[in-house]
Amino acid sequence: MKKDYWILFLFIIAKFALQYSLISPEYELHRDEYLHLDQANHLAWGYLSVPPVNSWLAWMIKMLGNSIFWVKFFPVLFGALTIVLTWKVVEELKGGLFAKILASAGILFSVLLRINMLFQPTSLEILLWLSLYYSLIRYFNSQKIKWLYIGAIIVGIGILNKYNIAFSLLGLIPALLLTKQRQIFMQPHVYWAALLALIIIFPNLLWQYQNQFPVIHHMEELSEKQLVHVDRMGFMKSQILFFVGVIFVTIAGWGALLLYKPFEKFRFFFWSYIITISLFLFFKAKDYYAIGLYPVYIAFGAVFLGHVLEKGWKRFLKPVSILIPILLFLPLYNVAFPNKSPEYIESHQDQYKKFGLLRWEDGKNHPLPQDFADMQGWKELAQKVDKEYFRVSKTGNTMVLCDNYGQAGAINYYSKAGVTAMSFHADYINWIDVNRKYKNVIRVKDAPEAGKELEESGSFFEVSKLADSITNPYARERGTAIFSFQGAKTDINKRIQDEIIEVKNEWK
Repeated sequence: MKKDYWILFLFIIAKFALQYSLISPEYELHRDEYLHLDQANHLAWGYLSVPPVNSWLAWMIKMLGNSIFWVKFFPVLFGALTIVLTWKVVEELKGGLFAKILASAGILFSVLLRINMLFQPTSLEILLWLSLYYSLIRYFNSQKIKWLYIGAIIVGIGILNKYNIAFSLLGLIPALLLTKQRQIFMQPHVYWAALLALIIIFPNLLWQYQNQFPVIHHMEELSEKQLVHVDRMGFMKSQILFFVGVIFVTIAGWGALLLYKPFEKFRFFFWSYIITISLFLFFKAKDYYAIGLYPVYIAFGAVFLGHVLEKGWKRFLKPVSILIPILLFLPLYNVAFPNKSPEYIESHQDQYKKFGLLRWEDGKNHPLPQDFADMQGWKELAQKVDKEYFRVSKTGNTMVLCDNYGQAGAINYYSKAGVTAMSFHADYINWIDVNRKYKNVIRVKDAPEAGKELEESGSFFEVSKLADSITNPYARERGTAIFSFQGAKTDINKRIQDEIIEVKNEWK
């Protein structure tokens, strides 16, 4: 093993050690993670919210025991591999040890610590963006055809992981056409490679066709409910903050791509960034969609700075450059991660308010940051549903019907009573079991809408009552009600089937 690789190995160890220390035991999984984990029980070539790759990882986690350790392992692994691949990009660009350490430190002490906390497609997506860029660098350095096919495989897997990677292609293709590297389109293997990528993603395209392209409905819903609130200036501010410790390295990378002679053949990367960011701004994308762009520019910048700081008094700036990302990370360590108890955060509000971390989507300040509050109350919900299910299910088949995917997923993850919670929300609408004749319903209802539930649904059952609710004061789901309905006077299955048809008709 090269001596340099021992240092890389230390970065990997540091990544795993740091990542597992960022979440205090008081916090549970995030609401999104429960949905992704539940996909392991419903393997398919597509889902309403994401393509299938994450479900395969969820299946592996399930086979490994579904413990919190394994849930967190894969995003951390992808984060560690992003550091490894950034190191390899620097190596391919003829960067020295300083450049490798600077780039790796920039990736380690960055927004990836937040991204790699959660089991979501984003961690793998960032790695795949960088892998695609690496394959292009290797191709233009070697002219070996195999790198075109490797790039195609990466694109295929990337599309099956998260459609967002298409933006990298939308940035790269016109950028290549703007530079001398447009000659790549004269290479017949480019088109065979494109066909290979299409073959890889075809099963998902077929699934989308068979299910009336729910991705279109998902994007429309996203645009109407979330992207409409995106502030373009806020988007650009976030781009600075994502890798704030090495922003000077990123800027150096952009400058080097324009002016540094050894990088001339990679100039298309500069234009690719401009085009891709412009597309994100035009479509008012969420700020984190663009994170996959940056590792390659950090690598370019680190190599360039390694050259600039090689001689004279500038050599003394090398250790300073490496220290900057570490020093800028330290104040964030205490507030940007769920490594403090909810009680501590509540008693130190000012520390969090000055970073705007307590402001939620509703524009109001709350005791915890929204993401942290989304990691509270789920075990309590599952335990209380279990308790009522044990009692009610003795009198007949009992459906547990939830308002949102977080509730359904958390109950299914934590339940000790064998409950399979259902919902009309997100992918759960395709997983509702209507083959059993239901006599009872346990209804999990969002707090703002719980008030009229007994009045609206109670008349359809012989017995109806409010069984319990989430009382955790720090949970975003605080007040979520658990209603118990026994002895149906109507055909529950028919009402459920009608509701499914009504919801799916909205997609058309």
